[in-house]
Amino acid sequence: MPSLHDATAGRILFGGDYNPEQWPEEVWAEDVRLMREAGVNTVTVGVFSWARIEPRPGIRDFGWLDRVMDLMHGAGIGVVLATPTSSPPPWMGALHPQTLPRAEDGSVVWYGSRQHFCASSPVYRRYAAALTEDLAARYADHPALTVWHINNEYCTSCYCDETAAHFRRWLVERHTTLDALNEAWGTAFWSQGYADWEEILPPRKAQYLHNPAQVLDFRRFTSDALLECYRAERDIVARHTPGVPVTTNFMPLWSGQDAWAWAEHEDIVSVDVYPDPQDPWGGQYNAMLGDMTRSQAGGPWMLMEQAAGAVNWRPVNRPKPAGLNRLWSLQSVARGADAVCYFQWRQSRQGAEKFHSAMVPHAGEHSRGFREIARIGAELAELGEAVEGAPVAAGVAVLHDWDAWWASGQAGRPSTLVDYPEVVRAWHRGLWENGVTTAFARPEDDLSGYRVVVVPQLHLLTDAAIDNLVAYAAGGGTLVCGFFTGVADRENRIRPGGMDARLRALFGIRAVHEWWPLDADATVECGGTGGTEAFEGLLWSEELEAEDGAETVAAYRGGELDGLPAVLRNGTAWYVSTLPEPASLAALLARITAGAGVRPVLEGLPAGVEAVRRGPVLFLLHHGTGPVSVELPAGDHLDLLTGAKTSGRVELGRYGVVALRPLDGAA
Repeated sequence: MPSLHDATAGRILFGGDYNPEQWPEEVWAEDVRLMREAGVNTVTVGVFSWARIEPRPGIRDFGWLDRVMDLMHGAGIGVVLATPTSSPPPWMGALHPQTLPRAEDGSVVWYGSRQHFCASSPVYRRYAAALTEDLAARYADHPALTVWHINNEYCTSCYCDETAAHFRRWLVERHTTLDALNEAWGTAFWSQGYADWEEILPPRKAQYLHNPAQVLDFRRFTSDALLECYRAERDIVARHTPGVPVTTNFMPLWSGQDAWAWAEHEDIVSVDVYPDPQDPWGGQYNAMLGDMTRSQAGGPWMLMEQAAGAVNWRPVNRPKPAGLNRLWSLQSVARGADAVCYFQWRQSRQGAEKFHSAMVPHAGEHSRGFREIARIGAELAELGEAVEGAPVAAGVAVLHDWDAWWASGQAGRPSTLVDYPEVVRAWHRGLWENGVTTAFARPEDDLSGYRVVVVPQLHLLTDAAIDNLVAYAAGGGTLVCGFFTGVADRENRIRPGGMDARLRALFGIRAVHEWWPLDADATVECGGTGGTEAFEGLLWSEELEAEDGAETVAAYRGGELDGLPAVLRNGTAWYVSTLPEPASLAALLARITAGAGVRPVLEGLPAGVEAVRRGPVLFLLHHGTGPVSVELPAGDHLDLLTGAKTSGRVELGRYGVVALRPLDGAA
């Protein structure tokens, strides 16, 4: 089975989306010159080129792409060749309107943008397969081809009649009988019982709240329908080029795709990452997405897209300050990326993304942005041999699951202020601030290799997942769990008692009497015991009754929950029934991880400095703008970025980074 290593071959891939069809051919030679100057060794070509390749149904124009492929090969630049199926040409929607998606209210989502296709449409699938077949046949033996990139950012959804029929077929496979479906969906509520499969529709615009079990199944179905499209194209290119790895790019924490399930069908797991330069915790967000993607990949991963400067889709689009692009790029490498790429190579002069930054911005080659790109390219060339393919060790796993996310977002829930991705991010931030390297895992995965498992919030847990968590704690693992977890089963039915009985026994909870969500500006006071400092809880609280023998680590102070447990400990299992303010959550996690024998990568770091080990290399990354001094492990070290030998201490300036490999005698 091919892998990212087949494309990297000891290097870190560096480049970006290249759209030569947007430019006169005389620009292409200039592009090659600048690519060489910047150290570019890979480009992604053809992502949105369907109308150029197939200007009318069945007509093929590959001549321009032949010239691009030959040009890149002549320059020693590999090509990640995309199937351009994410953006069908206008003629498809005009000739075959059934390929266009329908919104929940039945209105047509017209062409004129991108991702305007119904994943269930056999007409769309037929055209996509035919184009992919011809593309793969033509370039299978081209020496520039290094990776196949299928489609782009799968994110469409549809509620049309073809989708409804596809949804029903999917439901038959999942539930087998109508009786089983009615039981799983709880259709006795509001007289929703189905007597015939043909009665079942997608959750279209309704008078009031949808059936949450129906919505959950439709979310699952939509992810699977898109995956079918990906797999169909993947199988075509794999048949022509069995040794060339295949990928498609995830959007990070995108609710429409179960990335765990998709990753199993990719040779390379790739992702598009766009932290906000104005976010003071943008570095933590970048780290979290690196940890998540590395875990989905089971090793090295590909940063398919990032911004060299500003994006174009935020209300206010700020550029990256000098040095931040370099910092976040090297941070991704530290957390397992073996490819660092951008959208896009040359900034567009026309179209919806003409204000989205690029490696070559409107200001051209003499711009600050391009100079920084060239520096990154040179440094990645120095790093490649030392880190390519190297692992990133993690003693802590954060559990993340799409079914739980989908279920927790249903309408009619206790609090719309609880945003699942933000809760996950809050817990990861606490670990990141403590200098603890983390991985992500599914709740049913083998967790035995982790000293600590963190469950930020998993509203839905299967029986197998619950048994897995109980067995993990029984085996001596430290489990720490956030609020509103284990509430629902596989079909989003509330568990008897409001939390599964096995989990209540695990955490020392006799009863969950009530959930007490908090207003946006409200907090709840929590008083510590046994050395735990008092803190404020955010978003949520719970009326819990503890079992005899469970330790109340922190109790609510004042209000209806006065004296009741906010944080419970039962052996190696911890339950946190609120969201502690960031500093307090970090302190709690520091206590828990230290007790389990998990140490920071490097002790005593100044605020804002991150330490990550990847293979033999220690990365130190400074997320601040003022100078700091960092004490190093004993011995001599070589900074791979500068070639300088260092020992004792290292000085880091604004957004400074060092990548230290120990020399003889270093710790």
